[in-house]
Amino acid sequence: MINTDVVIVGAGPCGLFQVFELGLLGLRAEVVDSIRHPGGQCTELYPDKPIYDIPAVPVCTGQELTDLLLKQIEPFNAGMHLGEEVTVVQRQPDESFLVETSAGKQFNAKAVVIAAGVGSFQPRPLRADGVEEFEAGSVHYRVRDPQQFAGKRIAILGGGDSALDWVLELVNIAARVTLIHRRDEYRAMPVSIEKMRTLAAAGKMDVIESAKVTALSGEGGQLKALTVDSKDGSSQDVEAEQVLVFFGLAPKLGPIADWGLDINRKTINVDTEKFETSQPGIYAVGDINYYPGKKKLILCGFHEAALAAFAIKQRIEPDKKVHLQYTTTSPVMHERLGVTDEHAEEGDASS
Repeated sequence: MINTDVVIVGAGPCGLFQVFELGLLGLRAEVVDSIRHPGGQCTELYPDKPIYDIPAVPVCTGQELTDLLLKQIEPFNAGMHLGEEVTVVQRQPDESFLVETSAGKQFNAKAVVIAAGVGSFQPRPLRADGVEEFEAGSVHYRVRDPQQFAGKRIAILGGGDSALDWVLELVNIAARVTLIHRRDEYRAMPVSIEKMRTLAAAGKMDVIESAKVTALSGEGGQLKALTVDSKDGSSQDVEAEQVLVFFGLAPKLGPIADWGLDINRKTINVDTEKFETSQPGIYAVGDINYYPGKKKLILCGFHEAALAAFAIKQRIEPDKKVHLQYTTTSPVMHERLGVTDEHAEEGDASS
């Protein structure tokens, strides 16, 4: 049993920043996420895609944002339990919570924060004859290393931002790129669509629209070709050694749906003072929550995490007033952050 102040469900940007806000108030957190690495959707869906709306950071990738947040929370030594799903959240007689994961790990926590983004999510799979034979080495639902496709004939399936982004990225790396989309209209950014069409018109890649992949074929587990059926009834074989599938995600609340919370479709209703759910002591921040005027922005999730931290501190220490202190001048904050006096004086001089 791990005793802690707070269990945070989700290791995306909002969950990581929640660690920071709690740490400033002297509260310890343990973070659980079903994904095997921190960063949530930022690293799972667009690790190399630029983000432009993080305050004071003109541009960063999803992976860079995650790395910066991990660096920021280092002083607080939060436990990270990755590749595990929270399966049980049970209120105890003393109003604490027993939290259990799919790995059998147990926590005793005074509060729980749900920062699970869109919930547990999995890429929508490619459904085609023979796909099982090639899933281990030739069918991909995300890109970790673009260079693994160098010199390969690849097919990219989908019509959203992820599909178009990787078309534009890999067209100069792969031997040949073929984009296959079920429709002739795209959900991607107009500038990406325009660039793709320009490349296709110049003969630098192939595009097959209003069609879907119905079968995969090859030898000895090595993919050789895709069977593509068009809406007009025609069929063709397309050479491909690797397939990248971007059909989007199927978000699921998973076990969260059974925790007795006030669910609003696939989000959780919260108040705007504490970002507390209908269950006292359980809070929700980031894309998973809902309230009037809600905007699904990382910036908004950071704000929610700050207010939730103050509410949790008050819940844990109801007889004490929670004072607002500033990291610029507070010796207590400096001690918690591990800031030296020299750095503190520099901060004071520049404020």
